[in-house]
Formats: sequence, C-alpha cells, structure tokens
Amino acid sequence: QGRLVESGGGLVQAGNSLTLSCKVSDRSFSSHPMGWFRQGPGKEREFVAAISPSGLREIYSDSVKGRFTISRENIKNLLYLQMNNLNLEETAVYFCAASRRLATITELLNAAPKAPSEYEYWGQGTQVTVSS
Repeated sequence: QGRLVESGGGLVQAGNSLTLSCKVSDRSFSSHPMGWFRQGPGKEREFVAAISPSGLREIYSDSVKGRFTISRENIKNLLYLQMNNLNLEETAVYFCAASRRLATITELLNAAPKAPSEYEYWGQGTQVTVSS
C-alpha cells in the first residue's frame, strides 16, 4: 500500500498563488489516477482536480477551472496542484488521493475519476489558508 504525503500548504493572500505537492511511495504510481480534494471548515470534502495515469487527461471542478492546474511527474512519483488567484472561500485542508491501479491502455490514458469513493489511498492533508 502506497503512502501519500502532501506539502506546500500555508498562508497566502487572496489573489496570490500556491503550489501543492504530493509525494507517493509506490512503485506503481504511474498506473494510478490521482486526484486533489479539499475540505473547508464545516464543509464536506469536495473534488478539486484529477489526472489520468499518463497525465494526458485532466479534469477540474467548475470552481477552479482556469485557475488551478494539476500535473504529475511519474518518474519522480510526484503530483502537483498549481493554484492561482486564490480566494478566501478556498481556505481548506487539501488532500491528494490515489485511485486503484489500472492496466488497460485506455484506462491509463484517460481515467481520471471525480468521486471520492473511487480513491483508495489518501494523504493526511495540507492546510491552505487564504487571507484578505
């Protein structure tokens, strides 16, 4: 079972940018779709972005589309989330997650699930606080 460790969280002013990283200790990292989720104070965990194992397909929630970018470096077992123009409502704990290992060419190219139930492994989260 892989271990996921997020980093890069912190305090940032509204309108500024922050990049989160997630290190995965799993030799099969390149076979797993990966996702970012967040949970704000008093809110449920929500989907932010996902990327297919190949990195060729990315999907985003409507609220972050155009401002956030998910990416991955399979050779380094790293997942990233570049967040631009952050707003106050995006204060949350951000989690990276790994979906189940895939095998078919189609899945490796395209699979990028949105539902939390599709993800098997989760990091502990990193706090992002957006201030005015």
